Amino acid sequence: MKITALLPEEMIKEAMELSRAATITDALKTALVHYISIEKIKQASESIVSEPLEFYYSAEELRSKNQS
Repeated sequence: MKITALLPEEMIKEAMELSRAATITDALKTALVHYISIEKIKQASESIVSEPLEFYYSAEELRSKNQS
């Protein structure tokens, strides 16, 4: 997809340096991949906080099941 965006030159330069990208497109792709990953992790952690995991076995019970 072709896009026109007005971004500060310093931001682009820094993104290219940090991502070691050869092109602006590669730097922006890298930045978006990282941003999307971070947001997905945040959503998953919020989901866990709102509905905590429930464990049905104690640590000892799990150890004994694993040794069987």
